Amino acid sequence: MAYPNDSYWAALRTGPAEIENYVLSVIDCGKLRLPTGQLIACDPFAFMDKSGDPAVAVPPGDYTVKVTLADVSEKSDGSHMREAYATLLIDETADEVTRRIITPLPEGVADPEIGEDGDYHGFPVDAGTACFVDAGAVTSCMPDGNWYEDLFDNGTPDSWFARMDDPAHIREGIANIVLPLAKSGENIVVIHSGWGDGFYPVVGGFDASGRLVRVHIDFMVVFPGDDD
Repeated sequence: MAYPNDSYWAALRTGPAEIENYVLSVIDCGKLRLPTGQLIACDPFAFMDKSGDPAVAVPPGDYTVKVTLADVSEKSDGSHMREAYATLLIDETADEVTRRIITPLPEGVADPEIGEDGDYHGFPVDAGTACFVDAGAVTSCMPDGNWYEDLFDNGTPDSWFARMDDPAHIREGIANIVLPLAKSGENIVVIHSGWGDGFYPVVGGFDASGRLVRVHIDFMVVFPGDDD
């Protein structure tokens, strides 16, 4: 079957992966509040904006976010971990039976599906980080000013970079952060992006009736190389 319905797809799986000798585990990142149901997946440090970011429409609500980690170390000893997938669980009880790319499209882009040459439409990452966040929450709960200097890297333990680097929070490389002007707990989940910068697809997981029950970011860690 064609991507993203291949057998090696491994979001939310644990144990050995079908690609390489990677060992998978899953970590709970807490809830993400989506008051408007307009889900943004982007690089928050390089591309997040107070308005205009393309979004995936989901029912408004609070949803669990989980990250699938891949141990890519040669000895499978946990010495080299990479984030393989980030997943928003819209319905935690439903079975995901099929998937397709649903990366939000900017104007002028008509087809998100993977092409015959293997190209696909993904969102850009330029700071080694991705996120899930509600578009309306960004508009109403992020302040004006220079976010990089004021929030992301302001030299305090509450800076977003410090929260991501704190192994006692969720784990190093992941953070669940309440937005600065939040009045009802509006938040963002930020995740290191697999191997780093690049373009990553947003993949929808659907149940047997065609209802969207998962939203994944595939960081292309568990993905066949040219020789696989």
